Amino acid sequence: MAEIVYMPKLSDTMTEGVVAEWHKKVGDPVKSGELLAEIETDKATMEFESFYDGVLLHIGVEKGKAVPVNALLAIIGQQGEDISGLLKDGGSAPQPEAAAKADLPAGEAGPAQEENKPAVAPEKEASTPAPAPAPAATTPKPAAQANPTNGRILASPLAKKLAEEKGVDLSFISGTGEGGRITKRDVDHYVPYDAPQRVTGSSATHVESYKDETVSQMRKTIARRLAESKFTAPHFYLTISLDMDNAIAARKAMNSQEGVKISFNDMVIKAVSMALKKHPNVNSSWLGDVIRRNNHVHIGVAVAVDEGLLVPVVRFADTKGLSQIGAEVREYAQKAKDKKLQPADWEGNTFTVSNLGMFGIEQFTAIVNPPDSCIMAVGGINEEPVVKNGQIVVGNVMKVTLSCDHRVVDGATGAAFLQTFKHFMENPVAMLV
Repeated sequence: MAEIVYMPKLSDTMTEGVVAEWHKKVGDPVKSGELLAEIETDKATMEFESFYDGVLLHIGVEKGKAVPVNALLAIIGQQGEDISGLLKDGGSAPQPEAAAKADLPAGEAGPAQEENKPAVAPEKEASTPAPAPAPAATTPKPAAQANPTNGRILASPLAKKLAEEKGVDLSFISGTGEGGRITKRDVDHYVPYDAPQRVTGSSATHVESYKDETVSQMRKTIARRLAESKFTAPHFYLTISLDMDNAIAARKAMNSQEGVKISFNDMVIKAVSMALKKHPNVNSSWLGDVIRRNNHVHIGVAVAVDEGLLVPVVRFADTKGLSQIGAEVREYAQKAKDKKLQPADWEGNTFTVSNLGMFGIEQFTAIVNPPDSCIMAVGGINEEPVVKNGQIVVGNVMKVTLSCDHRVVDGATGAAFLQTFKHFMENPVAMLV
């Protein structure tokens, strides 16, 4: 009996998914546990395995298309099985006999599919019933004939999707990834040889131009969640300056040991985690009818990627040493850039740290990252004139700003937490005791 495969919910915040790549086409045999497709969520591109044995009878979502969670993704059954009833009930589109012959679906799953035309060939567009065999309709990518490699092109699913949207032939792009793999960044930076001629023309001194980019699942989720946080959680902000002289000396001493690599951000995470143990009201979440006071300390670390921001979580950070925290953060940062983070890597934070100091930012405010009630924005270390023992000297100063949800944290509570954090950062030895 044929089974419907629905768009899975691969993260707690996922509302829709994009099919980045199909690894099977209609008519291919499929085994349970076999890779069926790659799904782009709001956080990462994840592999999706089949739950059923059989033959792929229908693809309900074209590559590169987005559909809501639980929408019809595909149908798996026995060869020649009648799936017209499932297509009707599931709100899918194309003629069953046409879909069985096509490598790609004739239309998208969803209502109002009566307007779709049946597919006549895998590479033809079904936008008009006219039979005229125009070359442009059958050969949408003439440049593909000039493929200099004459072999399989290694490219990430996102790179393939972006290249298809831009109409770029991947065979002309040099990959910078592992083993020559083409990445999204390679496609973004690719400039065709004939681009200057198209742009300059006879008078190109003042040319208006723009490029519309499709909003990624990640960017949609960032926009929705942060808008909800900013406009529903009453934010207030507390800023404090830290004397970093001792921290700089301690870090230099620690990094002089063979195999040790500690960053100031690692020290911030450790100091935050220890301060949270002393101020559990800051380590809390607003859940509407209740305020959850977390006994464990899971620190979310904001990591910038091309599509936006990911927040992998260092779990039980208060129990870990600086070297262990540093190793985890570096591993998460690489996985985030490679889009290999899994839901378990980014869920469960109780407090978030966002550090832009390495970009030369002296001070900024951050939006609370739900379900946390606070987020700390960390600026860079700057040499400034400070007063020590009644004398003006050059000191190393770092400013941090604590954004608080006033429904959970009051001003005095946040200020007390910052004083404890300041004590640990200005006396790093206290974090080692």
